[in-house]
Amino acid sequence: MSSELLSNLGLFVLAVLVGFEVISKIPATLHTPMMSGANAIHGVVVVGAVIVAGLADDPFAYFLTFVAAAFAAMNVVGGYVVTDRMLGMFKARPARPAPAAADASSSAGSATTEGGAR
Repeated sequence: MSSELLSNLGLFVLAVLVGFEVISKIPATLHTPMMSGANAIHGVVVVGAVIVAGLADDPFAYFLTFVAAAFAAMNVVGGYVVTDRMLGMFKARPARPAPAAADASSSAGSATTEGGAR
């Protein structure tokens, strides 16, 4: 193995470890803003994949850049779907109207009780 490959592999492993530590320390209240930031990062990955695709010169490189762009695009779309669902949890639910039958029976029952006590 070349020294450049080992250096890049070591950098990748360190990035994975640091990323895991950072993500595991984020409180639950900050997950929605973090997802929005991750979506922006994956947008940059899509742009990078397109730039690298312009430099590709053999079928294997074309395939790899297509896979990279497709996965990054799926990540962006999935991130926005998850963010939308998370934000939906914080929206106020519409108030339910009280059932009419329950109101009528409760008022009739109280009138009977009052009438019987007189």
